Amino acid sequence: MAEALERRAFTPEIEARTASIYEKVKAHVPRAEWQLLAPEIDAINRLKREKNAIVLAHNYQTPEIYHGVADIVGDSLALARRAAETDADVIVQAGVHFMAETSKLVCPDKTVLIPDARAGCSLASSITGADVRALRERYPGVPVVTYVNTSADVKAESDICCTSGNALKIVKSLGVPRVIMIPDKYLASFVASQTDIEIITWEGACEVHERFSGDEIREYRDAIDGLTVIAHPECPPDVIEASDFAGSTAEMISYVKDRQPERVLLVTECSMSDNIAAESPGTEFMKPCGLCPHMKRITLSNIRRSLETMTTEVTVDPAVAERARLAVERMLAVR
Repeated sequence: MAEALERRAFTPEIEARTASIYEKVKAHVPRAEWQLLAPEIDAINRLKREKNAIVLAHNYQTPEIYHGVADIVGDSLALARRAAETDADVIVQAGVHFMAETSKLVCPDKTVLIPDARAGCSLASSITGADVRALRERYPGVPVVTYVNTSADVKAESDICCTSGNALKIVKSLGVPRVIMIPDKYLASFVASQTDIEIITWEGACEVHERFSGDEIREYRDAIDGLTVIAHPECPPDVIEASDFAGSTAEMISYVKDRQPERVLLVTECSMSDNIAAESPGTEFMKPCGLCPHMKRITLSNIRRSLETMTTEVTVDPAVAERARLAVERMLAVR
């Protein structure tokens, strides 16, 4: 352990190389903590150069990952699109397991790593491929639209994938009066409120977004003058109704950057507020703060270990991958 601590010492050289990163995160990372994080960041960025690797980081990652080592940041749709375009040999997914699987689907010839294979998702675990086959038997001929927050096995049983940012567009693109939309019941409800297309859904939900309530949002409004509330569509309908705007994480970020509200409440995973705050200094962020325990399994230390040891590699059975890839590619083709 002493050798490892010495190897990761906060030297003047590391301080200089990471100074510009610290400027972005200093409002959220104390100086004493930065002296522990900066050597990890410096080592990861060196390893990326040596191995022709990139780090894809979801908007819910912590600021030191999001601003410190990520080459591409965004929501699930943005990460999938950018992964498909990369020239890197190695992709490290700073996100949850289904995201790493999606990267492998669109980049079958690349090595895809996830720093902690236990980083799961309550939505992804709420449904199986067998469940989708049963739905098809119950509703023959009805197309299946599957949220990307699912396993490759579930995607393989689907007609097309969607994200929270393009779900409505995907549903409309099918040109049918009725669709099965799985597994998030709240996202399905959000889409159904904006179209006459009949939506058949599944009883899945995000364990972070489901915790919020409309009463909680109204309490924030009563307590804080001039508050703008922006919610993720994975939230329950009463939360959406109590908000000023609802959209994907990318749409939430754009709303803040474009409108620059004085005070904003982001009803989603709370690390996103810290990440946006670095680029929106004129906005004060209030935090209802729901932490995703799965996203938080990804740390600088295990990203570094993942690159050093090339683990844990994410693979998808070729027979499953071929069908799942088609559903993802159909989604990416809808602009």
